[in-house]
Parts: sequence; C-alpha cells; structure tokens
Amino acid sequence: MRFVSAPQVARLLDADRTARPYYRALADALRGLVVDGRIPVRVRLPAERDLARTLGVSRTTVTAAYDLLRERGYLDSRQGSGSWTTLPDPATTADNPWLSSGGDGLLELHCAAPAAPGQLQQAVAEAVAELPRYAMGVGYDPMGLPVLRERIAARYTERGLATRPEQILVTTGSQGALALVMSLLAGPGDPVLVESPTYPHALDTVRGRGARLVPVGIGAEGWQADLVTCAMRQSAARLAYLIPDFHNPTGALMPDALRAEIAGQARRLDMTVVVDEAWAELAVDEAARAAPLAAFDTDSRVITLGSASKLWWGGLRVGWVRATAALARRLAAHRAAHDIAPPVLEQLVAARLFDRIEETRTERRRTLRASRDALVAALRAELPEWSFRIPPGGGTLWVRLAGESATALSEAAASHGVRLAPGPWFGLSGALEGYLRLPYTRPAAVLEEAVRRIARARLSGPLGARLAEPVSPLV
Repeated sequence: MRFVSAPQVARLLDADRTARPYYRALADALRGLVVDGRIPVRVRLPAERDLARTLGVSRTTVTAAYDLLRERGYLDSRQGSGSWTTLPDPATTADNPWLSSGGDGLLELHCAAPAAPGQLQQAVAEAVAELPRYAMGVGYDPMGLPVLRERIAARYTERGLATRPEQILVTTGSQGALALVMSLLAGPGDPVLVESPTYPHALDTVRGRGARLVPVGIGAEGWQADLVTCAMRQSAARLAYLIPDFHNPTGALMPDALRAEIAGQARRLDMTVVVDEAWAELAVDEAARAAPLAAFDTDSRVITLGSASKLWWGGLRVGWVRATAALARRLAAHRAAHDIAPPVLEQLVAARLFDRIEETRTERRRTLRASRDALVAALRAELPEWSFRIPPGGGTLWVRLAGESATALSEAAASHGVRLAPGPWFGLSGALEGYLRLPYTRPAAVLEEAVRRIARARLSGPLGARLAEPVSPLV
C-alpha cells in the first residue's frame, strides 16, 4: 500500500491554525486533500504521533481529526496496519447532505424545493375543519381519499389526458410512488433505462431493487431522439424511468414529437415507461407547454407519477400514481408491505390546494422567474467562465464548469457556508464531474449571496491555486 509521510502531509495542508476546535479544521483540510485527489484513495496516512510532532500540535488533536474522518467515511483503519484514505458511501456517511436538518447555518443549494405558497395556510385550516367527519372511520384507505383522487383525475383531464378517479393511487410522496412501482415491476438484474443525468433518488430506488441501470445521455438542450430510441431498442429493458417535464436537473422540456415516438416505441418493444411529472406544473415561461406523455399512449404502457412537493410543499408528503385501474388496485394491494395508506389530513390539505391550483401556479411562476433571473445574473457576473442554458421551467440550472471538479468545489463551498449538489450525484459511476446543479427555488437575495460565496470558494485553497496556474502551450 502506498503511504504519505508526515512532512508531505504538512506541506499539502491548508488548515487555519486559528480555527477552533482545530481538530475539526485539520479534519476538513485532510478531507479536502482526499476529495481533491491530492492524496489519493487507498494511501496510508502518517501515524498520529508523527503527524502531531510535524505539525506541532498535540497527539490528541490529530487523534480527534482522524476519528472525525473515520466517522465521515474518509478514513479506514485496522490495528497493526495503520489508517488509509477512502471515500464514503453516500448512502451511509454521517455528513450526507440529504440527512442534514439545515441547522448548521449553510445555505442549502443541494435541494431543489421551494417553501410553501401563500395558499397553504387557508387550505390547512379548511382541512382541519373537515377532519372530524373523516375521523369517524378507521383512517386507512389504501387507494387514497376519493375527494383527492377525484381532483387529481380532473386535473389530468384538464391537461388533455382523460382520467378516472379509479386510475389514481395516492402515495406518501412521489418517491413513495416510485418505490412502490419499482418494487412491483423491477427485480434483481432487470435492466432499467434511465436518463443521465437524472433524479438521484430514482437511481437509489432502482439500485435498491438490485436492478441494472442502463443510462441514456441527455444535455442541457434536452434529448437526442435517435439516442433515446436506440437505447430503448438495444438495452433489452422492459422498464424505463423518464422525466420529460422540466427535467431534473437540466430543466429541459421534451417536445411532443419525441413523446409520441417514445410511446410508440414502448408499444412495439413491450416496455413500460414510468414518467415523473413532479415539475410538470411549474412552467416559468408562458410558452413552455407540452401534453402529458401518457396522452400519446394507446395501450397503457405509460405510468405517470405526480407530486404535491414542488408545486405546493414538500412537507405535505403527498404523491400519486396514474395508471390503469387494474394496475392501481394491484399497487394498492402491494403497498401493504410498505405503508398501508397515506395520511388523511395531508390528503385533505392537498385536495383543497387543487381547488387553488391556478392561483398557486401564478405565484410560483412569478417567484421562480425572479429567482431564476437573479441566479443567472449573479453567475454571469461572478463566474462568467461557467456555461448553462436558461430552462423554460422547473427549478434548476444545470451548469457546466470551467475545468474544475464539482466534488472538490462542493467541498470547498461547504467551508464557505454553501451546500451544493455536484454532478456525480445525478449520474452513474462518477460521471458528470464537470457539472453542478444550482436550484433557483430559493429567494433571489439568498441565491446572490450563495454565488458570491461559491466564487470565493472556487478561488481559495488548493482548488484556486490550481486554477491560477498558467497553462503550458501545446508543443
């Protein structure tokens, strides 16, 4: 096993000696060296006593720093063999951003979720007033409350997709809907076609079933029709997961012609297409409209997932599945192993919010447009080397960096008070290191301050030093 000496580590370190507690600053600096690649993975670090003597600190300080690195998943140890660098499992590491409660003071740009709209308070009050009538029953409805299913079905019909309430199954969030569908339709070793990049928790769900992910690449400009249809033909997949409406993370909107082509291919290939419409109602530009992909489906090959999280509020944890009535019943029976039924009060709130959907969409369009414009202006002023397309809707920019590592930048940004979502979260096998997802679901002032901090992080420490190095001319 390779090793690095204490003097070598000391030369690489860029820890603030005035920081308190210093062991945490030391751990952060060592972690930065690992994620930046300056100390590779599977390299043995110097003994605690040797590093302490070289740095002129107590052995207790170095021991505490090593302990913190082990806790975070960046260091592994075995008695008699020393300690060596590693990378954490993102699903289990203690500092996984998805597990953050937001109490650490960082600006949270890793999560693309807006705060609740103005309509929520009144909807909650009306739902609470209704609750006593429902409390006379047992409270378990595996399909979801009829009052909510009726409103969801009516909304699909308004959008051009005729739907009956019995085709709707209400779930605990859209993630619960996806997990339920995958648990029924995907098994170990089954190929599942996904976009790359795509929604990270969808990748987690497919992996959790032991299925095999088959990626098809898309860019900020959207899908290449021939690549998508070729992947459908060549993958042997019988299940696909797509985000055609303001794609997360790129924000692209799939054209109707490609939606029709995908539905036709699914019919010919005996493929089921799971469509995630979490962002579908959030057009920022007036012209950004498309028919639901399922509207082009002639033989029930498309399953549609919806959510209250993005249009209204993630704290509601209300999602749904639109499928055939028979499949909706199968899913309802299958859910008993997971959560039996969705919560009643939240369903009543969601039903009331559907009565105010156009009011909410107007509010969201106004606030998201202002935040999107502020984020775009701040990036062009502070980080003009970065490139991106302005999406017609959704809540995120998919930003191409100027040669730096998104993972290393995210680590640096955290030390400047911003939590980011690096590109590899949205892809497979470490791909997309040159990209960053930046949401514009936060207020404009927050986004402007976040971009200023990101710009400072980019130019600080080892990352900034590397960017500042002159480029040798080609010979």
